[in-house]
This record gives sequence, structure tokens and C-alpha cells, in this order.
Amino acid sequence: MNYMMHAFERFGILINDRIVRTPVGIASMAGIVDAAYVLERAGNIGFAFIGGYAIDAPTMASAKSLAAGGDRKEFLYEDPVEELKVQIARMEKSDVVLGINLRASSPDSFRSLAKALGDTVVYEIDAHCRQPAMVAAGCGEYYLRHPDALCASVRALKEEGVTVSVKFRVGVADDDPALAAALWKAGADILHIDLMDAGSARLRQIRNSCPLLIIANNSITSFDRMKEMLQHGADLVSLARQSDERTLAGLDAAITRFADEEGWYNAPKQLCRGGDIRALAFCCMPVKECPLIPTLARIGIPREEYIQMKLGAVRGTPLDHGSQTCFGSLAWCCKNSTPCMFRALTLKQHNISPKEYMRLKRELSETIMSRVFP
Repeated sequence: MNYMMHAFERFGILINDRIVRTPVGIASMAGIVDAAYVLERAGNIGFAFIGGYAIDAPTMASAKSLAAGGDRKEFLYEDPVEELKVQIARMEKSDVVLGINLRASSPDSFRSLAKALGDTVVYEIDAHCRQPAMVAAGCGEYYLRHPDALCASVRALKEEGVTVSVKFRVGVADDDPALAAALWKAGADILHIDLMDAGSARLRQIRNSCPLLIIANNSITSFDRMKEMLQHGADLVSLARQSDERTLAGLDAAITRFADEEGWYNAPKQLCRGGDIRALAFCCMPVKECPLIPTLARIGIPREEYIQMKLGAVRGTPLDHGSQTCFGSLAWCCKNSTPCMFRALTLKQHNISPKEYMRLKRELSETIMSRVFP
């Protein structure tokens, strides 16, 4: 088995039908992050977004005006299609999953580029840039104030059969969770979220609003910070200004060790400790007043349906065991970080390692998420 298959067993992440070696990646920085920048760091990342690239007349003019100001770098060229073809070709032999961060002012601009370049890369709509010239051109944060236009661009790209990411900053749109839900319904595959100073609480709200792959971004330079994001809904993390080799290597090594020890690298905190709805996999039966009851009400799953859903999901699996546990099945048992003699005894009797237990809980969580977000 090659190392990429080992990576899939460890993290289970696919983007654009490609295995992501590690949930650590690079976010775009205009005028800085291109193929050469990524290839210098390829040994410690699983994905990268190059750009941002202006791809139509209004945004290209804005990029030139920003660069002329002297305080910002921009990628400047006459033909965005040819430039991006060159960048993509340079990445062809790399295991890094490539995305292109794009600045455009209309759905047709995104659609035309996708027709020209095909489906080998992830197309990331830049709804993140806050430079006045770009916003005035109808991109960047313009989209967060005009979500219908953003969703229209998502749909235009999806009509070309490509994988779509949306990069945005929290606290700009009127309602970030509502925006996330709208982007999911429009067809987006990935949300690349600059959390600013909002932290894990906002991330949890967004996770609870959609089933999309989530990349957390902004000041995630330590393993403790990375783990906090993963425990509250993120699937991956990205770095921009601090995407130096030492920082990337440290995060990659730390999350790899953690995954190999724990079995579920981004397992959520338990619901009663501030976890997101993936943590329903760890909840007991709904028999007492606790955060489970209002959570089920909020997502529209009756208690009896929740019970039958979990029991059905584990039937015939190792989680079906546990007659001596509190509710007669490992389906209702909590996270392995919480000591429990009954759970530990069941795992030992049935030769289930703690790592395998967490892997099975991840599968249960995925079943629950598919029910919550059909």
C-alpha cells in the first residue's frame, strides 16, 4: 500500500476525487502564492489554493490599479487562461491537491474559465478580498453583501461539473450560518473560512448549518489552535502569511501522530461540552434534560427517530455490542477521552481498540449527518 492510501486510511479526505495527504494546506495570497511557492512547501501540505487571480476585465483592471499603488502585490498578465494553464501544468506531478482562487465579477466569467481549464482543479470563488477596488469591481466582499450573486456564480461553475470552494471572511455577511446553508444548496463543495477573531463558536454554527467540507483559516499556527478548529467543525486548516516550512511541518507531523493514536483526527467535542452536531454520535439516549434535547428539536429529528436511526446505523457492526453499558449498546457511549469502565470492558471483551472505536464513531457520525442534511 502506498503512502497516499495510508493517508486516506488515516484522514479519509477526498477533494476533487483526489486523496488529501494531510489536512494542512496553503491559502492564496495575491501576487505571492503561485505554483512555485506551493512546490517549495509540497512535502508538508495536502492542498493549496494559488492566487488570487483576476480573470475578467473589471477585476484585471482593479488588480493593475492595486499594484500601481505600490503597497500590494498582484498577479498581472494579459491572458488569464494561458497564465493559469502554465500554473496548473507546473503542479501536475505533485501530490498536492490544487485549487485556484479566482476574482471575477459575473457568473459567465467563472463559467468561461471552467470551460477553458476543465475539472482537474478546484475553483475557489474569492468572496474574501476587501480591497475597495475589487469590491467596486463586483467581487470579493461584494459577494457577501449580494449573496444571490455569489450563489449564481456557484451554480455557473457547477454547471461545468467542477469542484467549487468559496473563500469568505466571517462577520461581513448578515448571517454566516445562513450564507453557508445557501451556498450548500447552490452546489458548493467547500467553504474556506477566514475566522478572523470569531473563533470556534462561529465555526460550530457554520458546521451545524451545512454538511460541506470546511477549511478553517486565520492564525492557525499551533497544534492546539488547529485541534480547536477541528473539534468544532473544521475538516482542514489553511495558512497564508505564516505558511513557512517549519510551521507547516510541525502541524503536519502533529496531526499525523494524533490521527494514528486517536483514529478520528477531527472528532468533535461532546455535545454537552460545546461540540457540533457530529457529536450526536457520542450522545446517550434522550432520557434526560441535556443539550441533546434542544439539538434534536432544532434539527427536526424526533426522539424516537433519533433512537431508531442510531440503532439501525450500528446494527451488525462492532458498535452493536455493549449489553453491560448504560443503554445496552456502544451506539450510546461517549468519546473515548471520557473514562468509562463499562465501555472499556466492552471494548476489551470484543477486541475493539480505542482507535477502532473512534473510527466506527466517525462512520456513525457520517450516517447521522447524511440524515440531518439529506
